[in-house]
Amino acid sequence: MIRIDAHHHLWDVDRRPLPWMDGPWADPVNRTWTEEDLAPHLDTYGIDATVVVQACHSVEETRELLALKERSERVAAVVGWADLTAPNGLELPPGLAGIRHQTEGLDDPDWLGRADVREGLARLAREGLVYDLLVTPRELPSAVAAVRALPELEFVLDHAAKPRVARGEWQPWADLLAELAGLPNVSCKLSGLVTEADWKTWTRTEILPYARHVLETFGPDRVLFGSDWPVCTLAASYDEVAVLAEEATADLTAREREAVFGGNAARVYGIPV
Repeated sequence: MIRIDAHHHLWDVDRRPLPWMDGPWADPVNRTWTEEDLAPHLDTYGIDATVVVQACHSVEETRELLALKERSERVAAVVGWADLTAPNGLELPPGLAGIRHQTEGLDDPDWLGRADVREGLARLAREGLVYDLLVTPRELPSAVAAVRALPELEFVLDHAAKPRVARGEWQPWADLLAELAGLPNVSCKLSGLVTEADWKTWTRTEILPYARHVLETFGPDRVLFGSDWPVCTLAASYDEVAVLAEEATADLTAREREAVFGGNAARVYGIPV
């Protein structure tokens, strides 16, 4: 069965600085990360294919990622960026699997509820693309409403909506995640949890309850493993992230683990098996 890392990034800060790296906290990842840097980790865990995800609001970055996909042996899908609110229509370069907008941290926690955003999302559905939700617990209610309002669009929740692991917060995240999981047109990435914990002192016993809640609410047929490399390296190595995911899924059947670690991503993002 194919094994897929459904969420990682690649960027060149000399070509394009990333605005979200806005302080010394980002220094460890504020450099260029290439496919060659990632390859040894993929080799170690037998990863056959990957989904590369946008890191900034740039059509140019999206086109570069699509060009990389064309020449790469492993990058099999691109989740890029497009201006969902463009007054002259949504520009969607050919070859995309999906679109993401960095909704977390926007002044408007209901950005996904805006009429122009909803129209852009409806266009994605008509084009057969997926929309990756990057939200925190603050924006989760708006995400639930958007997923419910657009049953024709396939959504994927990134990083389980970033629960506040470092603070030990469970609610309202847990109930909102379960509400979202009750909608059939959304899946969830098992990714990004280590960077929501304390980067220096996190333990597996802190993180595993959040990972298991994802699996319990969405079920193993709607959960996708993603490393969130290289962002994850702020808190953990690729190896540590992969081992955590293996432990979280240890009680699943072999078929269910195959779905989480590849089959679901292949289905959602249209990756040939």
